[in-house]
Amino acid sequence: MKNVDNSRAYGSFASVYDLFMDNIPYEEWGDYVTGLLKEYGVENGLVLELGCGTGKLTRLLAGRGYDMIGVDLSGEMLELAMAQNEDGRILYLQQDMREFELYGTVRAIVSICDSMNYLTEYEELVQVLRLANNYLDPGGVFIFDMNTPYKYREVLGEQTIAENREEGSFIWENYFDEEQEINEYDLTLFIREEDGRYRKYEETHFQRAYDNETVKRAVEEAGMELAAIYEACGRKAPGENSERIYFVAREVKKGSVYP
Repeated sequence: MKNVDNSRAYGSFASVYDLFMDNIPYEEWGDYVTGLLKEYGVENGLVLELGCGTGKLTRLLAGRGYDMIGVDLSGEMLELAMAQNEDGRILYLQQDMREFELYGTVRAIVSICDSMNYLTEYEELVQVLRLANNYLDPGGVFIFDMNTPYKYREVLGEQTIAENREEGSFIWENYFDEEQEINEYDLTLFIREEDGRYRKYEETHFQRAYDNETVKRAVEEAGMELAAIYEACGRKAPGENSERIYFVAREVKKGSVYP
């Protein structure tokens, strides 16, 4: 597999991320994730979000009564998240999800907006799941979504997305390598500076497509149980044309009794 590097993803893009991502239905996703948490017995308590970005879902879940921790690799994204954390209720940590560390266990872990697709090596996926298993309370759940191979192949692959606004513009070019199962995003940004001029920035992001069987194998290899797979944002099983899928993995090694 080609060498990929996501370490600088969401650097320059962080400053305009919420502007251009205002079409993401965070409220709907927040309701859906809250419903799943409650379905698996997590009514309250400590919840960790991996790949929290600017903290939109983190704040939504905090507003629903959960004690939230947000983890993200991008310092730029976390700066924006912390700027909206005026009461200091949410703990934000700048960490790589592949080696995140907590002081204790949490009742649940969530990761949305295809953050898990940024794990471009199967071994990285297993490692994150192992860490999740380690830091979950007995019987706790890890709820995460992923873009599907269908979405990369048929919807995103070889497509160019562009948008122009007063505050900035972007060109988002996609290239999907089906053999490597890697989608490359080449992102060109034009962001308005304080003096009114526009500065050009460039970023490259990489995501990997995982089929359901590969994810199930990784969950089991990590010592967890795959409790459910749903098409977003409902309770039906995913189909051939599903674009986003939610997985619910449950901690099992601590000998818990499930709710």
